[in-house]
Amino acid sequence: MSEKPQSTNRRDFLKTGIGISSLIALGGAAPGLVRGESSEGDAPGPAQRVLPKRKLGKNGPEVTILNLGGMMAAHNPQYLDVAWQLGIRYFDTADCYKGGKSEEDIGTWITKYPERRKELFLVTKDHPRKGPSQLIEQLDRRLEKLKTDYVDLFFIHGLGAREYGEDAVNWVKGGELKEVFKTVKDSGKAKMCGFSCHDGNLVAYLNAAAEGGFVDAIMLRYNPFFEKGGDLDKALDACHKAGIGLISMKEMKPFAKAPKKQPELEKVGLTTHQALLHAVWSDPRIASICSSMDNLGQMDENTLAASLFKDPLPEVQRKALQEVATLSAAPMCPGCPHCEKMVAQMDYAFYDIARYVTYYEQDGDSGARELYRALPEGLRTASTSDLHTLREGCQFRVDYPEIARRAEQYFIS
Repeated sequence: MSEKPQSTNRRDFLKTGIGISSLIALGGAAPGLVRGESSEGDAPGPAQRVLPKRKLGKNGPEVTILNLGGMMAAHNPQYLDVAWQLGIRYFDTADCYKGGKSEEDIGTWITKYPERRKELFLVTKDHPRKGPSQLIEQLDRRLEKLKTDYVDLFFIHGLGAREYGEDAVNWVKGGELKEVFKTVKDSGKAKMCGFSCHDGNLVAYLNAAAEGGFVDAIMLRYNPFFEKGGDLDKALDACHKAGIGLISMKEMKPFAKAPKKQPELEKVGLTTHQALLHAVWSDPRIASICSSMDNLGQMDENTLAASLFKDPLPEVQRKALQEVATLSAAPMCPGCPHCEKMVAQMDYAFYDIARYVTYYEQDGDSGARELYRALPEGLRTASTSDLHTLREGCQFRVDYPEIARRAEQYFIS
């Protein structure tokens, strides 16, 4: 029998950390909080945290450098209220998050606070498995769920060969997808279009998008410790120069078991997780971080980190943070040079399998079982020696033999 994933339910959410009433009642006493002006329909004068903003690509607006992911179990309209009071003006969701409930939550929230819609940067995603043109009808369904006439950014969800075929990398170079994006934006139903990607061949998709020149934004699996001058660094540069907005995701996964405190990081007044956020924001090419904050404590910690960010993380603290990641038994590799090289040499889908195990354990996502079982058997089978080679070379010491064992336990047993 497989182990049950740990998750945060509504009761946990209400009991977590400092509680909703405490957060909203913080007033001017907490760092980064200011007394906000009341909007029409809002309760007068709640305390609000102000988060910095960055421009999203060449043609996009300024967005808060931290945005709220939509996968967590605690996600509900009341949770969105707290995110708003803590300064987040960017919500991320998708057709499949919480079985569609995530979009419904946002729709309920927008219906309650219609005057906030113009201040909110709203992103959703869908899976055009039948080809790019399917996005047009899918967007209509997303808008209906979200109770809005438009989204600010519409993504192809998880662009990659396994879901969309080997030709998917060419979609973002031009042709049909370019015309579909133009049709969608001309309709006014989406202001920007792009894709998310955590594929093992991420670099190829980034370079293809830079070459195509019509993608507005990309949300990508990001690693602040990537090799300077390496393939990922060059691909990020190419996208940035092409005016593509870049959004970070999955940066927290390697730190799931990291200690909260580290002496070198405490010198600059940051927890381990706040320092990681600062390391990502230290890259000016990254406009925002998508974070699925599981409870109020995490939301308070992350929004405080955002409100305090001004300068890049000093190198001594960056090195200390990397050491924490290396020694923390990371559940998945965010993309070290060794693992990226092995992607091209192995049929075994180790990135995907580690991600599914992480979803199951950290996010309580039982849908990971279906994702795993959808992989062809050859892509989820590897020899013991190959798994040990992966583990020994990984910069973050991901225990791939153990990950493979847990995947079999969770998803097959």
